[in-house]
This record gives sequence, C-alpha cells and structure tokens, in this order.
Amino acid sequence: MKWIMLLLTLGAGAAVAACPDYFNVEMRELNSTQRHNLCQLTEGKVVLVVNTASYCGYRGQFRDLEALYQTYKEKGLVVLGFPSNDFWQEAGEEGKTASVCRRDYGVTFPMFNRIAVRGADASPLYRGLAAAAGEAPGWNFHKYLVGRDGKLVASYGANQNPADDPLQKEVKRALGL
Repeated sequence: MKWIMLLLTLGAGAAVAACPDYFNVEMRELNSTQRHNLCQLTEGKVVLVVNTASYCGYRGQFRDLEALYQTYKEKGLVVLGFPSNDFWQEAGEEGKTASVCRRDYGVTFPMFNRIAVRGADASPLYRGLAAAAGEAPGWNFHKYLVGRDGKLVASYGANQNPADDPLQKEVKRALGL
C-alpha cells in the first residue's frame, strides 16, 4: 500500500513539474473577482495563449478562436485570452472589453484581466512565452501554442488566422488527432 501511495505521489509531482514557470501564476478573470491558477487550468491540455484587443482590426479572430475552442475543447484544447493595451486598441474599462468579447463575438473561452505583453512591463506569463519563442507579440492577436507537456510548440503573428493552416494543423497534431 505504501508503494502505491508513493507512486501516486510521484505521478502527481510529475504532472505539476510539466507546468512551465510562466503558467505558475494566478490570473483574474475578465470583469470578475474570480481567480485561476494557470497551471491548474491548463494541466494536461494543449493551450493557445492570445493577446487580444477589442478595437483591433483583427478582432474578428475572436469568432475564429471561439470556433477553434468549441471544436477541440473536449479533446483537450484550452484558449486563454489576455486583453492588452500595449498597441493602444483596448477599451479602458473591463466591462466594455468583456462586452466586445462575449456579446459581440460570443467568446466562452477563458478571458483574463488586462495585462502588458511586451517590454519591461510585460507580465511574467508573456515574458516566459516570449523567451521560449524568441519573440514577443508584435501586435494584437499574437498566438502561442503550448503542448500538453508544457513546452512551446509554435508562435504565430497576428495575421495568422486561427481558422487556417498551419495553426489548425499544429493544434490537431498537438492534440494527437
């Protein structure tokens, strides 16, 4: 019995160890007081991290990100949205940002409070992703794809639509489909 408990404990530790340091943060949901530990939220999942902006010309990607999420969430994909005003196209009020995402585009994937995604003020999450990818977001709707093992799979610029290849292909590959 002790060996079984030891193996279970070691197995649990291995799962936690797969969480990259940059996911080991607690983030607040958009327009809410609810907080989530990203390691717990993403454990064992393929993760697409996206910096968003309500008034960006690429905001139509909200619809495509939601479609991607709905198509693959049962297979282990989670999309995480992080509003940012680093490119001066985000609403000043969280309520407006939430309205654009949820009402205008039907977003149900997790969206979090506004953060910085580049430069000296970048959040630890985005500093870690940028270091892993070798590039920080150059504009809104930059996408980082992270595998179930917590390792960066790919990084895509704003003009890579989530509905198109190669992003679609890489998500399927990461999910093992």
